[in-house]
Amino acid sequence: MAEQATSTERRRDEAPVPEYGAYYYGHDCGVPYERNEHWLRFFGEVADGIVRDFHPTSVLDAGCAMGFLVEALRKRGVDAWGVDVSEFAISQAHESVREHCSVASLAEPLSRRYDLIVCIEVLEHIPPSETDRTIANLCAATDRLLLSTTPDDYSEATHLNVQPPEAWSAALAREGFLRDVDRDASYITPWAALYTRGEEPLPEIVRRYDRAWWRLRREVSEVRGSLLQAQERLAEIEESRGEERPGQLAELDRLREEVLRLRDHLVGKDAELGAAKGRVAELEDQTRRFTGAAQKLQSRIPGAARAAAMLRRFRARG
Repeated sequence: MAEQATSTERRRDEAPVPEYGAYYYGHDCGVPYERNEHWLRFFGEVADGIVRDFHPTSVLDAGCAMGFLVEALRKRGVDAWGVDVSEFAISQAHESVREHCSVASLAEPLSRRYDLIVCIEVLEHIPPSETDRTIANLCAATDRLLLSTTPDDYSEATHLNVQPPEAWSAALAREGFLRDVDRDASYITPWAALYTRGEEPLPEIVRRYDRAWWRLRREVSEVRGSLLQAQERLAEIEESRGEERPGQLAELDRLREEVLRLRDHLVGKDAELGAAKGRVAELEDQTRRFTGAAQKLQSRIPGAARAAAMLRRFRARG
């Protein structure tokens, strides 16, 4: 799942870099990261979503750890492969997929292209000095990248490179990849997103991002309203001392669960909203700069302004 661990080795010119051994997987992932019901169910659901939404012919799980997603995808008929920097993790892959999982660093070029590359909670473990190279390698090997990387978990010792979503979007845009704002990958994490290589005209990109930004803004507002209503109802129940106390306690438990769910949902949507807003601003700035450059160019060419006006009138008549 990620290139991660707890013990470290020190490079001559950098801060300590995590190794990728047994201790991390046994102790630092919340639920022990091993072949158990929790992780097999999670990656089974992720594989279901990938097959349902993207219909890939070949998939690379970049940072595959023990190969659970590779295993789940191959069971569903997908030509799936995995790479991870951890020799320990790869050694734990199930025998059915061991030949499809290999030790490799994402800072090195990938050996082939894939219809889809999946990268789940990996990039935050990549040293900053290797970020641009890693992004370039992933983008060179596919036209579709399904990415999930935490935007705010700074407490994990192996998280060397936690960034907000817009930072990753900008890095991927430099490689010609844009977020597909019409795809929902929240069954992985609230911040998961699909990025695709595209050559859309700039006005259409701005239109698409702006539409998504407004939709997300409305949704965030609605979720926040629902959260506030649930909290108000919780306060009423906690203050109540009536005869219906047992029933109220049951409702209290339900509302507490609802508040937690809404808070998680709100965090994810706020992250999406920030990323979309930042990208819209970036694209609109590009549009202004391109328009300004075009106007300057026209002013330097004799008769260009008059020709442009004639062309606009011709198109209007058409």
